[in-house]
Amino acid sequence: MATREQKAQVVADVAEAITESSALYFVDFATMTVAEDWELRRLVKSKGARYRVVKNTLLLRALEQTNQPQFDERMLFGQTAVVFAPPSDPITPAKLLKEYAAKHDGKPRLKLAIVEGAVYDGSKLTMIASLPTREEIIAAIMGSLTAPASGIVGTINSVIGGLASVIEEAAKKKAA
Repeated sequence: MATREQKAQVVADVAEAITESSALYFVDFATMTVAEDWELRRLVKSKGARYRVVKNTLLLRALEQTNQPQFDERMLFGQTAVVFAPPSDPITPAKLLKEYAAKHDGKPRLKLAIVEGAVYDGSKLTMIASLPTREEIIAAIMGSLTAPASGIVGTINSVIGGLASVIEEAAKKKAA
């Protein structure tokens, strides 16, 4: 049994992780095997996120210490693990959880998610995972910025190509 000081330390650690995260994904890992759990932990860590199993009572205390939105505590019923998204990327963990669950018969099950201050129930995982990540948004912006320049280059090349073909035709006529 953990002492009062140990529980207070867990609450403080979890509250700090919550504050540093851009999104929180609460999952039910009860039906997962140990091997599946460790595989998910490694995968989450490789994407820069954190995975932690926390007692619901301690998790609720940590949430009270932060400025997270309120939700029905009953949504956390059962065993709960939290995936803490990195500060700059709230969407990648959702994509990761969706892909992992698709390959492992729906395990783990998302209980709820808090993304950028909004609460979503577990059924919204597909919707959250369909949002573009920060990198995808930056790539789209960069692509749209370079599109006009590449269009200009293409136009200039076609004009030069047309001029070259006109000069070539004129040279052929003059030679004939």
